[in-house]
Amino acid sequence: MNYNVDKKGYYGQFGGAFIPEMLYPNIEDLRQKYLSIIAAPDFKSEFEKLLKDYVGRPTPLYFAKRFSEKYNTKIYFKREDLCHTGAHKVNNTIGQILVAKRLGKSRIIAETGAGQHGVATATVCALAGLKCIVYMGEVDIARQAPNVARMKMLGAEVRAATSGSKTLKDATNEAIRDWINHPEDTHYIIGSAVGPHPYPDMVSRFQSVVSEEIKWQLKAMEGKENPNYVVACVGGGSNAAGAYYHFLDDTDVGLIAVEAAGKGVDSGESAATSILGKEGIIHGSKTLLMQTSDGQITEPYSISAGLDYPGVGPMHAHLYTSKRAEFIPVTDDEAMTAGLELSQLEGIIPAIETAHAFAIFETKVFKPDDVVVICLSGRGDKDLNTYIDYFKL
Repeated sequence: MNYNVDKKGYYGQFGGAFIPEMLYPNIEDLRQKYLSIIAAPDFKSEFEKLLKDYVGRPTPLYFAKRFSEKYNTKIYFKREDLCHTGAHKVNNTIGQILVAKRLGKSRIIAETGAGQHGVATATVCALAGLKCIVYMGEVDIARQAPNVARMKMLGAEVRAATSGSKTLKDATNEAIRDWINHPEDTHYIIGSAVGPHPYPDMVSRFQSVVSEEIKWQLKAMEGKENPNYVVACVGGGSNAAGAYYHFLDDTDVGLIAVEAAGKGVDSGESAATSILGKEGIIHGSKTLLMQTSDGQITEPYSISAGLDYPGVGPMHAHLYTSKRAEFIPVTDDEAMTAGLELSQLEGIIPAIETAHAFAIFETKVFKPDDVVVICLSGRGDKDLNTYIDYFKL
């Protein structure tokens, strides 16, 4: 079975480009050019140089001794939290800003949930000298204040999305609306492996540097390129797409996707798309989607601002339905407890999104000689207020 995108922009039955006519020229222009742009030698050398000198790649693959001892298996952390801006998001924004420049665009828009993608976009816009507008849900602006301040310091304009649940889905709606109104000069940097083709594929390709590095780093440390499992949290799914990318066709590598169950899968306040979702269309892509019986998108919930998305990227919808990946829901309480445990076992404070991935060890048992790689997708600075309130620190 093929787990990558096909020529029509589909992963199995998911994907495609279900877009308003007004967006067709932009999406089509991008679709026709993105592969040749990113394959060009001058693009590759500029991209790789920025990843090395600016982002700080390669990021370490760290053997977590105390964490491994507690759970009696070999656990490695892929330290994306050490990227410039504090998360994996910048791998994609560097790539997309270089694409935007080659498409002749002068204005950049983005959506953001936790603010990590917004910060990463504002960062590369400052680097490239391009105008930057970031759409962010009003609720997220309140709970992710440090990242809002960062974006403003970097010269971006942060616009509040005040409709619906006032979170990531609504910020994305506003960004798409903006793009429809400014098609000529604007490039939309989508932050996750979602949206109309070619975005899920383009974002996955830029993030694939994560699994590319894991292979050679693991070879040096364990004498083999492939781990037994790769674990990542999934909202839209860009860190997971990057961590899985070079292992998709190696079916001996187990892929584990950890979703936000919020207050419980059946509580009515959750974002566990694989369990609660049905096939539908959101933000230009056919995927699994939380919706009512008459097809209205339901409001997702998670304590983490980066995982409360009612859909999931089409690659992950395909990995779920094809059973290539195992999806595990983790509640707010489990994630918060895991975040604190990681801090005290390894001296690393994770983003709350990332903390979800670390919670699975309480329930899922691995063999002592299994090699498990977790994508430590972001650091927890932005979440200190949530940690303070939750644990009464």
